[in-house]
This record gives sequence, structure tokens and C-alpha cells, in this order.
Amino acid sequence: MLENIAYTQGLENPEIRVFDFFSLVYVWNRGVSFGMFHNLENSQLIFCIVQFSIATILFFWLYRNEKLHFTYALGLIIGGALGNFTDRVKNGAVADFLDFHIASYHWPAFNLADSFVFIGVMILLFDDLFFNQKK
Repeated sequence: MLENIAYTQGLENPEIRVFDFFSLVYVWNRGVSFGMFHNLENSQLIFCIVQFSIATILFFWLYRNEKLHFTYALGLIIGGALGNFTDRVKNGAVADFLDFHIASYHWPAFNLADSFVFIGVMILLFDDLFFNQKK
């Protein structure tokens, strides 16, 4: 949708203000979190290998898992990682489009796959901090 808006309006980075604190934007992230390492040589190949490797390791963890909430958490992380992996292979970058801001302070744009990874990691951390009884 945003790509069509950019094409018809001749904008490189269009913005659709939804609320005072939230906009839809059109940004290509060629790096990792917050665009870090975007100018690394062979970065797309390196990022694809790392993302796919992490997803593979998490599949094995998922297979050995016995807790239902771990299944959800790992499913969210794997799904997000593979979503970004697919975007990176297809487009050479990850499309970020969710932009939250307060006045002139902006959180870097992100996408739903990033959100899924974050939620999955938070479930794992919450479980480890509050429910995992260390002996």
C-alpha cells in the first residue's frame, strides 16, 4: 500500500499520520536493529545466514519443548525471523513501516515481524524471571 502511495505521489519516504503519536512510513532497513551494520560488506548475505541459523536452532528448541507458552514464544520468534529473512532475500532489505513518536522523539521504524520477535522474547524472559524456579 505505501509503495503505491510513494509511486503515485513521487515520494521516496511517504508518511501517513494515523494518530498524533503513530504514523505509517515506508523505510527500507538494510541493517539489523535500528539500521546498525547497514554498510557492512556482504551484509545481506551475513544477515540472511545468521537469521536462518537462529531460526533453525529455535526449531530444534521448539521440537524439544514441553511448555505451551514456550511453543507460542518460539513460534513468534521463528515466524518473525523467517518473515524478515524472506523480506531480506526477496528485496535485499527489510521493509519497516510502523513509526511511533512523541513530539520530535521517534522510535526507529519497525515492522510486524520485529514485533513478533520482541513479544516472543519477552514471554521467554518473563517465564525465566518469574516462573523458572532455580534450584
